[in-house]
Amino acid sequence: MAQPAVLETELAPYFTTKAPFQFPFNFREGFVKYWPIVSLVLLLLTLPAILAFLGIGAALMPVAYMGGAGVGISYTITMILSVLGLVLGGLALPGLFNRKRQGWVFSYYAQLLSILTSVFSFSIIGILLGLLFLMLLFQVRDYYN
Repeated sequence: MAQPAVLETELAPYFTTKAPFQFPFNFREGFVKYWPIVSLVLLLLTLPAILAFLGIGAALMPVAYMGGAGVGISYTITMILSVLGLVLGGLALPGLFNRKRQGWVFSYYAQLLSILTSVFSFSIIGILLGLLFLMLLFQVRDYYN
């Protein structure tokens, strides 16, 4: 097996053997088969939204600052992490389509960034869904070599 990604060795038992439940075999098979297509569609849908948020945020910064609102560091960090996650998701696509380990690793890093983004935006639902998806990623890890 290739060299483990950052925190992969430490997190793996909690999302596989010690996980509260295992995803059914058929579900995992379907996920590995269809996830690259779903990921591509989600990336294409997300890209304009992130670019719009960045554009609107940049355009409104002077007005927000003059109004006393300022631009929160949380917003800035969230946008940077979202863009990085988008880039990692794009980098993962070739590996996901070919079932290569590198595709899984990029998806893993993108998911970690997604969870971190949810933490900075104080989204409990985002954190829980992110952890659930991370558990699914770990349970299909063996499909990517």
